[in-house]
Amino acid sequence: MRKWEHGSNTANGVGIMALIVQKYGGTSVGTIERIKNVADRVIKEYKSGNKLVVVVSAMGDTTDKLIKLMKGVTSDPDPREADMLLTTGEQVSIALLTMAIQERGYPAISLTGSQVQIKTNDHHNKAEILGVDNNRLIEELDQGKIVVVAGFQGINSNNDFTTLGRGGSDTTAVALAASLGAERCEIYSDVEGIYTTDPRVVPEAVKLDYISYNEMLELAHLGAKVLHPRSVELAKAYNLKLYIASSFNYKPGTVVKGVDDMEKRRSVTGVTCEKDEVKVTVQKVPDRPGVAGKIFKELARYNINVDMIIQNLQYDNRNDITFTINKEDLIKCKKVIYRIAEELNAGGVEIDTRVAKVSIVGAGMISTPGIAGKMFEIMGNENINIQMITTSDIKISCLIRENQAEKALKTLHRQFELGNITQKQAR
Repeated sequence: MRKWEHGSNTANGVGIMALIVQKYGGTSVGTIERIKNVADRVIKEYKSGNKLVVVVSAMGDTTDKLIKLMKGVTSDPDPREADMLLTTGEQVSIALLTMAIQERGYPAISLTGSQVQIKTNDHHNKAEILGVDNNRLIEELDQGKIVVVAGFQGINSNNDFTTLGRGGSDTTAVALAASLGAERCEIYSDVEGIYTTDPRVVPEAVKLDYISYNEMLELAHLGAKVLHPRSVELAKAYNLKLYIASSFNYKPGTVVKGVDDMEKRRSVTGVTCEKDEVKVTVQKVPDRPGVAGKIFKELARYNINVDMIIQNLQYDNRNDITFTINKEDLIKCKKVIYRIAEELNAGGVEIDTRVAKVSIVGAGMISTPGIAGKMFEIMGNENINIQMITTSDIKISCLIRENQAEKALKTLHRQFELGNITQKQAR
């Protein structure tokens, strides 16, 4: 594997200034007109003298349509075959975008995840990138081409297609940028940057000029849909700047990077809400060593991510163990958890899908006493009951009833005065 050398080539007689990776989401390429718009944006950057790798998602709701087709055939698809189907969406968008660029007279080539040799582990539907053999990419870049790469996909040790999970095109873009030593990675979608909360729910939300890796990572894990968590982890690991902006205008976006002084400014930077939560309770589990380990080890074996966990001592040396998962893992979880409950001679399993998780995030929390107490007081004053709590140095999350989620989001945003954040404070 080798990195592209800055200044190693020219395009249209202009000295190469930098290597840039851009990613365009599904809404950005949702129609032919939008694909043409992306082509114009890409060419504008190319004409400025930069080498370009462009990562593209499937058009609009193509992935959802493919999933619907799949579910029309089976409710329990084979993971390998599901990935074989889902990777077709990106192949359509990369080919169309490449054609649009070529139609305008500029050199371009489209490559799938397998052609780029984006190597992943064997976890179909939620694969993790292990490495990138970027020789093909560099060869095409050195010929002066704009390289358009399919996001969301890779290949495993058997050369089978794998997918990276929802939002995986972000991870593709960051992984390519890191492997190539790119100057920066730009993520374009239908949002103009990172906000203090979802502006569609809270109109007073403020767009941030800058946010730290750690804050962005928590927000991504806690329901902010702008960036995939794994992409932020990779960017942080390689100290790669991310720029988040809209593909529909040229308004300034948000830079994600490590900023030490910023981490001392704001106790709370953002509020998030995740409605795709499921609460699972294994009732009356025998109170003996190794029981919890058996439950969660088995869930991990099926690649089911667990979020919040609590254990309540009941009576007769039996406990209730409660945890939360994402709704997309519910079918797999049911298969596992009912079997384990029977093996443990537990009292039963209760599943609640009418819950949501609200969280506050801020790098300054660690040095600001009283944030948790204030959050709980705000929720109590609004008569919002908290079912579960989890914390870290820079976040506090509460599980509540789903029908109170938006009320909680709006109230927390208002009470922590996030609508009054100035860009100077946010830096």
